[in-house]
Amino acid sequence: MKGLEVSEVRFSELNNEHRIDAEYFSKENLLEIKRLSDFGTFQIGDIAEVTDGIHTSIDYDENSRVNLISATSPKENVFDLSRGAFISEKAHAENPRTALRKNDVIISTVGTIGNCAVVDDSILPANSDRHVGIIRIKDDYSPYVLSTFLLSKYGRMQTLRESTGNVQLNLFIYKLRELQIPNFSTDFQQKIESLVKSAHAKLSESKSLYAQAEDTLLCELGLKDWQPKNEAVSIKPFSDFASSGRLDAEYYQSKYDEIEAKIKAVPFKTIAELQVFNARGVQPDYISNGTVLVVNSKHILENGLDYDNFEKTTTEFLKQNGRATIKENDILIYTTGANIGRAQPYLISDLAVASNHVNILRLDGINPLYAAFVLNSKIGRLQTEKLCTGSAQAELYPSDIEKFLIPILPQETQKQIAELIQTSFALRQESKRLLEQAKRMVEMEIENA
Repeated sequence: MKGLEVSEVRFSELNNEHRIDAEYFSKENLLEIKRLSDFGTFQIGDIAEVTDGIHTSIDYDENSRVNLISATSPKENVFDLSRGAFISEKAHAENPRTALRKNDVIISTVGTIGNCAVVDDSILPANSDRHVGIIRIKDDYSPYVLSTFLLSKYGRMQTLRESTGNVQLNLFIYKLRELQIPNFSTDFQQKIESLVKSAHAKLSESKSLYAQAEDTLLCELGLKDWQPKNEAVSIKPFSDFASSGRLDAEYYQSKYDEIEAKIKAVPFKTIAELQVFNARGVQPDYISNGTVLVVNSKHILENGLDYDNFEKTTTEFLKQNGRATIKENDILIYTTGANIGRAQPYLISDLAVASNHVNILRLDGINPLYAAFVLNSKIGRLQTEKLCTGSAQAELYPSDIEKFLIPILPQETQKQIAELIQTSFALRQESKRLLEQAKRMVEMEIENA
């Protein structure tokens, strides 16, 4: 067979577990291992204590201030705490071994293997479950360099290579201790650490600006410190049931009335009054070498669209599905599943189509950045809760979206909020770029040795 790559491995070169799976000894893996060996390495266990998180059932407590770090928390040198998981203060005190400390390197060891980040003050206090590894460096080696290396292709190769399991991959702690780490110079480590910390500073500034925009919106609506009354009973006239067509009790919770009253206390419009176009996308036909972008719901992130990972289709598919065409400044809304209601503006002019789990919303007379921000805010999330339908899985249809209320704040305030959001997005992108730069520098240092 042409193009078949074969790796010849001596029996004496097999590890203690006698791995004989072909992927383990692929030529690419062996080449990268040789590059590491030529550079000079030591094992993680030589410089750090390595353990994992709590093995028993987690005592969750939504009123606690202690973050619970799990496999979904570390990403690409940053933590994602959007899951909002907290462990009880009591359980935290009873598990000092798994309590996180500043400069710990946390790595996912179940499912998506190898994501990692460095603990700083922003996520503390925190504890962890058994699906992460905790690397606590005891020698003079930068945790930021270790995390960046583990995210590089040389680190990813090792964490995936040493993972085992059929249904779900696991990277066991003893294997984590054996991973090879480059012996970088002190000067190089300082450069990488500086880059990563600069990226974190930009990300922190981005979050601060976003919070400032939220404060501006909520203060204008008198919602800065608002909490719903959560009354157990809500009495409605029969006419409300007749007009809405909804018989589910959740739809008539008093908190929805409260938020609606706050919006209606200022000038407002419904989406129906603002929309030029409002429709769902179509089931995409993915073509890897296509020239037209495809935006799926997974690309609608918490802080913007994932422009780097859009998929592709053909211009022919675009012609056949013209109603799914995305235009610059359209608002794309996540319509099905966990992040239902999340909205982000499409801010580029490239040809694109929306998948069937994305709603295209085109508005007139309102800043799209501001409108998307409102949909993502507290008032947007509450309206999503009220208006979505479905039993097995929540759904948000165009006919639901057009009922949303949008406060029409003064143009200057809308502009101020939009500028804060735009700057926030730009800082987040710059942060991501710096982290990628640090990772590439690590790879080049190994390859150019």
